[in-house]
Amino acid sequence: MNLERLPNEEKLTLCRKYYLGGFAFLPFLWLVNVVWFFKEAFVKPTYTEQLQIKTYVKRSGLGLLLWVAVLTTWITIFQHFRAEWGEVGDYLSFTIPLGIP
Repeated sequence: MNLERLPNEEKLTLCRKYYLGGFAFLPFLWLVNVVWFFKEAFVKPTYTEQLQIKTYVKRSGLGLLLWVAVLTTWITIFQHFRAEWGEVGDYLSFTIPLGIP
C-alpha cells in the first residue's frame, strides 16, 4: 500500500485500525503499524494528524515488545519443563516427541 496517496485523515484512520486490531491477539498488526507509519510519525514534516499517529505508533511498538517478551518467556519455559510436566506437557504439545528427553 502506498501511504503517499492517502490523505492524512485516512492515514490516521488506518493507523488507528491497525493499533486496535493488535488487541485482538494479532500482534503482527502492531508490527505492520510500526513499519508502515514510522516515517509518517517521526520523519515527515508536521501536520495535524501526526501527533495522534505518533501516539499509535509508539503504543504499537510497546505492545509488540510486550508480546515478544511474553511469547519468548513462554517458549523458553515450555521447552525447558515440558518433559517434567508429564501428561500436561504432552497435551500442550502439538506433536509429542518420541524417546527419552
